[in-house]
Amino acid sequence: MRQLVLAQEIIHIWDGTDVGSSRVTLQSFLPQTNQYAGLAVIVCPGGSYCWHDYEVEGTDVARWLQKEGIAAFVLKYRVQGIFPYIFHSRAIFGGHKHPDMIEDLQRTIQLLREQADRYDIDPSRIGAMGFSAGGHLVMSAACFHATDFLASQGISHAESLRPDFVAPIYPVVSMSHPVTHKRSRRALLGEWGKFSRRMRDSLSVERHIPEDCPPVFLVNCKDDPVVKYHNSELLDSALTSKGIPHRYIQYQTGGHGFGASNVRGTAECRQWRSEFMKWIKELYK
Repeated sequence: MRQLVLAQEIIHIWDGTDVGSSRVTLQSFLPQTNQYAGLAVIVCPGGSYCWHDYEVEGTDVARWLQKEGIAAFVLKYRVQGIFPYIFHSRAIFGGHKHPDMIEDLQRTIQLLREQADRYDIDPSRIGAMGFSAGGHLVMSAACFHATDFLASQGISHAESLRPDFVAPIYPVVSMSHPVTHKRSRRALLGEWGKFSRRMRDSLSVERHIPEDCPPVFLVNCKDDPVVKYHNSELLDSALTSKGIPHRYIQYQTGGHGFGASNVRGTAECRQWRSEFMKWIKELYK
């Protein structure tokens, strides 16, 4: 039997490159037996592209997936950071912003496909699940091509960097619509970029759904006080107009930030986990 990496390994995804982003890590949560023929999920916590809700929307989610027999990997991607958020220091000194975040996710997809045997996963069954701003990130990976930087590293085929399915949970979606989550927009686009109509439009995922977008599992709550529920409705409408296979569940109660918690949110919204498992079983029956 192949010797698998079962411990919660911390992977520095940019090691051996000239990116130098040592703080970008991928934490593995592998099941003893993968119950879904090599299925894997990259988990992207939320945090307005400013920080990470690493436990509730990261490791707790990964442990739940692991118990379900799915390989999970929590990505700590580059974000704006608390100090630049408070003091707007990027206006002078620069800092993390687009495309840093999507490059981290695309690099992760590349690595997992290259090292699929090591983790006992199927390179054609690697999905991404994101929460809040992380939901915007996973949809961006489903919609957009490889960045110029990744292409310069010899990664030129968009398909190799797209997840095979995505699950945006109470996601940030639009960067141009009046319902935009402004903190996420500033963090993603930068202190000056947030004023650019071109950048706002280019990173509004509801405007860029490709014909070959992977299947989508979408969840939000109508009483969300942080990211207006209309974001998910915009995404649902865009997916429907393109004929993309997807499931959209809108709960009446639950708010925001409940992740895989057994206590946050409401009993109603916490049903999303069982609904996701039904959806994934149908997708890979």
